[in-house]
Amino acid sequence: MTQNIPVTVLTGFLGSGKTTLLNRILTENHGQRIAVIENEFGEIGVDQELVINADEEIFEMNNGCICCTVRGDLIRILGNLVKRRDKFDRILLETTGLADPGPVAQTFFVDEDTRDAFNLDGVITLVDAKHAELHLDDSDEATSQIAFADVILINKIDLVDESELESLEQRLRAMNAMAKIERVQMADAPMEQVLNVGGFDLDRALELKPSFLEPEYPFEWGGVLRLDRKAIFKLENGPDPAMSAVLEPIDEATPEALMDAAERVFARFSASADTLQPGGALSPGTTLWTLTLSGADHYEYTLESDKPGLYALFTEHMPEEFNARFFDSNGDDLSAVAEHVFNPAHTHDDSVGSVALELDGELDGAALNAWLSRLLQTRGPDIFRLKGIVAIAGEDRRFVFQGVHMLFDGQPGDAWGDQPPSNRLVFIGRNLEEDALEQGLRGCQIG
Repeated sequence: MTQNIPVTVLTGFLGSGKTTLLNRILTENHGQRIAVIENEFGEIGVDQELVINADEEIFEMNNGCICCTVRGDLIRILGNLVKRRDKFDRILLETTGLADPGPVAQTFFVDEDTRDAFNLDGVITLVDAKHAELHLDDSDEATSQIAFADVILINKIDLVDESELESLEQRLRAMNAMAKIERVQMADAPMEQVLNVGGFDLDRALELKPSFLEPEYPFEWGGVLRLDRKAIFKLENGPDPAMSAVLEPIDEATPEALMDAAERVFARFSASADTLQPGGALSPGTTLWTLTLSGADHYEYTLESDKPGLYALFTEHMPEEFNARFFDSNGDDLSAVAEHVFNPAHTHDDSVGSVALELDGELDGAALNAWLSRLLQTRGPDIFRLKGIVAIAGEDRRFVFQGVHMLFDGQPGDAWGDQPPSNRLVFIGRNLEEDALEQGLRGCQIG
C-alpha cells in the first residue's frame, strides 16, 4: 500500500516571515523533494519570484484566499499532484496571511479522495514578534492561526526586548497550550521543528470548533425549485452589490439529492463568473453567475431551463438578506420544495483588501525610497503588507523588497537578462486608495 503524502501547512499573518521560512526549507540539506502550493491574496502574484534558489515546482493560486472560495482549486491541484507522486516526497502549502487555517486543514479530512491520498503532518504558524499584539487584538484570522497551530514560531525576536517576548509567549500559550512554541530570528527554525511534526491534532481541532468536520461551503443557501421552463427571481438591495449563484438540474427534491448537488457545484464557485445585469437569464449548466445588485431599489432575473423539472439554486448569501422571492411564469408565488442552509465559508473584513500595481520601465531609486518611506510613515498601521519586484535605473538586476507596517527592506534579485524591466507592487491593508498609490508609483518613473 502506498504511503500517504505528508503535507505541512505554513501559515501566519502578513509579514510574519512565511516566505523566509519557505526559502530556508527549500534550500536546506534535508534530502527531501518538496512540491510547494502557495496562495496569494491579490490579483498579481509576486511570491514565486520572492522564493529564491528553488528548483521545486510552485503552484500558485491567486484568485482568492484558500479558506474562502478556492477550496476547489486546492483539491484540484492536490489531485494533479497525486498523478506525479514519484516527483516529490512531501508538500508544503503556504497560505495567505489573511487565511484562517481551519478550513484548509479541514479539506484533508472531509474530502474523501484527499483524505485517502494525503496526511496532514502539521500546521506551522509564524508570529511577528514586533507586530503580533496589534494583529491578535483586531484580527480573527490571526487568532485562528494561533489556535490551530501544532508549532508556533515567534519570529523577528531581534526587534523586541525580553520582557515583550515573555509577555507575547504567555499570551500565545494561553491561546494554545498544546502547541510547541519556539523563538527564532530570520525564521531559522531547525527542520525537525517544521517537517515531520507527527500529525495534525484532530481532537484539539474539534474542541476548538465542534463543526470542524462539517464541510464549509462557498454559498449559504440552496433550494429546489420546480420550474416550468421559466421563473422570475426578484431581489432588493442587501449587504453586497452583487451575489454569486448557480442553477443546477436535480433529480429529486430530497435533502440527500440537494447535498449531492451542492458537492457537484462546490468547485464552480471558485471558477470565473459571468456577470448578469438585471433582466438577464440565469440558466443551468457549468456557469457561475454574478448577479448585479446595485443602482436600483429592486432587481429581476429570469431562471430559465430547457425543459420543465426540478432545479437546485445555490446562492452566495441567504435569500432573505435581499428580500428575495420567486414567481412562476403566471406571476404566482413559487416556493422552494426543499432547501438547506449551509455552513458558510469564512469571509474577510470588507475594509481589508489588496491593490496590485504594474508599471513598465525603470524607477528612480531615491524617489522610490522617499515615496515608500513617506507612505509607510503616514499609512503604516493600515498597510499590513507591502511587497514587490522593481527595476531601478542603472541596475541590471531586479530589486526585491518587502514591508510590514512601517518597516521595509530589500535585496537584489535575479538579473533581468532578455526580459524588459518592469515593476510589480502589491499592497495588502485596510482602506487602501488605489489611485493615490498608482500616482505615487508613477511619480518615481523615469522618462
